[in-house]
Order: sequence, then structure tokens, then C-alpha cells
Amino acid sequence: MKKYKLIPLLFIMAGIIAVSSPDAKAQTQEGGDLGIGVMLGEPTGLSFKLWNNDRSALAFGAAWSFGAYDALHLHGDYLLHSWFNEVDQGELAFYYGIGARFLFADPDSKVGVRVPFGLNYHIQDAPVDVFIEAVPILNLTPATEFDGNGALGIRYYF
Repeated sequence: MKKYKLIPLLFIMAGIIAVSSPDAKAQTQEGGDLGIGVMLGEPTGLSFKLWNNDRSALAFGAAWSFGAYDALHLHGDYLLHSWFNEVDQGELAFYYGIGARFLFADPDSKVGVRVPFGLNYHIQDAPVDVFIEAVPILNLTPATEFDGNGALGIRYYF
């Protein structure tokens, strides 16, 4: 259980790296670079996104897994975005990335590697985006096994 004490430290370090990035984001979306919202699916909970620049972002989740685990779920991802040019209103991107998942279940907590991909739509003239994603997961502890998540969400940007 001692290895799980480093998890909050990893999230803090990732946030510091993102904020101190020399590549300041020239975001065209209304609002700021930090989005906070909700995600519904597996897991269901809070969603956070911090843009590094117009192509990359850090995404975090703090949620509850209602599926087979019935447990607290934390994740952090580094995401890359490919923007579509043919959108009449707003902005649409396909995104993909890599991250980590921490599932605090009783009796066996799990640590895994996430490979999220999905669509992100910035609503025109509003500090809001919506997203849908699928996430294959390779759990590394306590046993190596495949898993998956999926969610639909919305975030407000400050």
C-alpha cells in the first residue's frame, strides 16, 4: 500500500510541469486553459483538463467505478489533438494519448496504463467543451490483465 502514497505527488508534479510549460497555449476557445466538469460512463465523476498548447493537454479524472469494481478511480493522461478543418461552428478534434489509472478496490487495488482516444468538441462562443472517449487499459498490478473505460462528458473552462 506504500506505493499508493506517491499517487497524489505524481498528480501534483504533472500539474506543475503543465503550468510551467514554455509553450503557452494560444487557445481559441472562450474561457481559460483549465476545464472542470463531469463525465458519465465507466467511471462516473469529475473531469479536469489543462491545455499546454493548441495540440496537447493533460486530463485528469476523479470518479467512482460502478462496474465490477465498485471503487474510487483516479486517472491522469497526456493527450494529443488533431483538429478537423471542416466544422461549420465550434471546433472538433480527434484526440489520443497515454496515461495511468489507479483503482482503489477492496481487496485488490489496481494500477494500469491507459490509452485514451475520442472526440472533443468546443462549443462556439462558449467556454464549454463536450467529449466522448474510449479507453483500453492494461492493468499491471496486482495481475496483468486488460480492462477498459468509456465516458461522455462536459467541461466548463476558466
